[in-house]
Amino acid sequence: METETLHWSSQFLAIILTLADLFIRLGLCIRVIMRQRQYGVTLAWLVIILLLPFLGAIIYLFFGENRIGETRAKRARQSLAHYHHWLASLRPISPVNWDSLPKALEPIHCQADNLVGIPAMDGNKLELIEEPKLIIQEIIKDIDDSRSTCHLQFYIWHDGGSADKVVEAVINAAKRGVTCRILVDSIGSKEFLRGKQIKRLQAVGVRVLESLPAGFFKALFVRIDIRNHRKIVVIDGKVAYTGSQNMVDPRYFKQDSGVGQWVDTMVRIQGPVVEALAGTFISDWFLETDQEKVRTRSLGKDIQHVRSIADINHQPPAGDIPIQLVPSGPSFAQEAIHKLLLTTIYASRRNITLTTPYFVPDESILTALTSAAERGVDVRIIVPEKNDSKLVHYASRARYKVMLESGISIKLFQGGLLHSKTITVDDEFSLFGSVNIDMRSFWLNFETTLFIYNKAFTLDLRRIQADYESSSLTLTPENLEKRNFTQRFLENAALIISPLL
Repeated sequence: METETLHWSSQFLAIILTLADLFIRLGLCIRVIMRQRQYGVTLAWLVIILLLPFLGAIIYLFFGENRIGETRAKRARQSLAHYHHWLASLRPISPVNWDSLPKALEPIHCQADNLVGIPAMDGNKLELIEEPKLIIQEIIKDIDDSRSTCHLQFYIWHDGGSADKVVEAVINAAKRGVTCRILVDSIGSKEFLRGKQIKRLQAVGVRVLESLPAGFFKALFVRIDIRNHRKIVVIDGKVAYTGSQNMVDPRYFKQDSGVGQWVDTMVRIQGPVVEALAGTFISDWFLETDQEKVRTRSLGKDIQHVRSIADINHQPPAGDIPIQLVPSGPSFAQEAIHKLLLTTIYASRRNITLTTPYFVPDESILTALTSAAERGVDVRIIVPEKNDSKLVHYASRARYKVMLESGISIKLFQGGLLHSKTITVDDEFSLFGSVNIDMRSFWLNFETTLFIYNKAFTLDLRRIQADYESSSLTLTPENLEKRNFTQRFLENAALIISPLL
């Protein structure tokens, strides 16, 4: 009798679990469909939900929607009026004379302006720095010369080597009365936030904030893989840096990953656009805290207060380069960088060269690149031969056959993990910053991109890209065909979920 009861109970439990799983899958599938996201993203989530009983539902609940948390969302809504008020003040500072530039560039500027509200500003000076050692040396030099504020924002801050010298420079600056703020991503800088250096910094009054705090409890309420991927340094509101390098010494960072040292580039900036970078940093800062009591006055007084405590001031011309800052992220101009990249690719007429460590384009980006190659544009994609992400490695290679057939040249960099994110177009225009060619950078990460409307700088950047090419292996259809069945299967399997990478 007990055996029959147990048997009946087991059958009943199995029926309940099956029905529960069915209703959960059905409900989530309807939710995914009704959110009207990109076709590839929708299809990838449907595959995960339908193929993985219960687990697929859990994965979707944790990572399927861009939940940034009610507190952060409230702060974002409160700061939006301040942000737009500040953006309006940038417009008359240093306008660009578009009659002196190629006609194809003004529409790109117009689209970027409409999407993010930040106009291009003329009169900037750019110094392109391609050696990690030199990048950190220059940052330390400017910190040592600082008099009022040092603002540093990085996705990854990793102890060791020359990164520790930056810590020493910041500590010395704080001791002589400079206000120092450091903003680092919760996941990217997890070890730094738990290490000894942060205690030393805080002991001398350096303010260190954790951007987008993550953890198991947080994961119940927010999407923890939404990350702040920006790399920004602003000194005294007068000098800024941005680009692809995190605050790491490549000799001490991920040495066990088997991909070699990371290869990066940064720019040192002087001129009007420094104000835009300073404003972006402080906007991110106040999304994490309001300890400095900003939102207690009228709109105009709030802006004036922030300018005074954060060194956000109009900067005089320092050169002749027009630059437009394009910040992007889930809570601000979410689709901006994806749309602008499409426009940039379709605007190319002679050549376009692209470097990125993570190349997982969606269908629209892939179509734009192959269409450019088919109309005679010299399209070159430079990616690392070895990647620290296996999923990205396989998903990228799944696209190579179509790209090669269209005439795109694929270069596999062999000198380490090429981490630079650069695009040059027709030797006249360039994009430079923190954005990878993947859905994470387009839709999930907070990123920073400089649109640089200058031929001389673009040619300088093109020279660096050519150096990358000289250290690369050109992929041929013959090389690609040597893959075995297992490799091809893994590539195609990774491609299914590539919209989520």
